[in-house]
Amino acid sequence: MNELTLVKKAIKGNRECLEELLVLHGDQLYRTAYLYVRNREDALDVVQETSYKAFLSIGQLKNEKYFLTWLTKILINCSYDVLKKSKKELPLSNMIELTTDEREKREENLDLLEAINRLNEKHKNAIILFYFQDLSISEVAKVMKIPENTVKTFLSRGKARLKKLLGGMNYNGEKITSKSI
Repeated sequence: MNELTLVKKAIKGNRECLEELLVLHGDQLYRTAYLYVRNREDALDVVQETSYKAFLSIGQLKNEKYFLTWLTKILINCSYDVLKKSKKELPLSNMIELTTDEREKREENLDLLEAINRLNEKHKNAIILFYFQDLSISEVAKVMKIPENTVKTFLSRGKARLKKLLGGMNYNGEKITSKSI
């Protein structure tokens, strides 16, 4: 059964179809939640809360082709709720047992996550939705409720800010270009 058919059935009340859709998008939802909350437990809580809210309100989805956009909007709101409830620092103690290469890769990822989280909210949302959720410009515009050209501006400014935050160089000593972000 294709995704659009599953969404149509879920809107009509078929909980198994909604469950299948949530499983289908589960990894993507988890990765996005992790980008916001920065730890495994909270990311899992966000995905669980998103799923719960989706079950409660699937009947309100007006256009089935925007299911993932709708679900992502719920996920972002749940992520911000978790962040408001707990102001946690990112623990670095789990890096002790790693090899040098693994530690460097982990540090690179932490630097990128830290840089993304230092962006203002609108740039951060645009970067995460476009680059990590693989949403199109028009889908990002719908989630953020802004015009497409504004999304492009946010992406451009967000990438420029990331470049500045990361020092303009990647970890191989190469200059960061807008294509490498």
